[in-house]
Amino acid sequence: MFKIIIEKECGCFTKSSLENGLKIPSKDDALMKSIEMRNIMNDEFCGKHGFKVQEAGNNFVIAMNESTSNGCCGGGCSSH
Repeated sequence: MFKIIIEKECGCFTKSSLENGLKIPSKDDALMKSIEMRNIMNDEFCGKHGFKVQEAGNNFVIAMNESTSNGCCGGGCSSH
């Protein structure tokens, strides 16, 4: 069993219909689903963060890239 984990749930994620902790029996299917979720997050979320997929054992972790804008989403970043 393979799991898709969202490393940090931003506000856009919590408002979306995406689910954290999905369990998928096939590694290939889990990878494809994690890429699909990452693409949705990168294309449809506010754009203040970019997302990437990382493999960690039997998990695929969707993690945040560095901030893609100067604005702050309220996640503890500082523009000063």
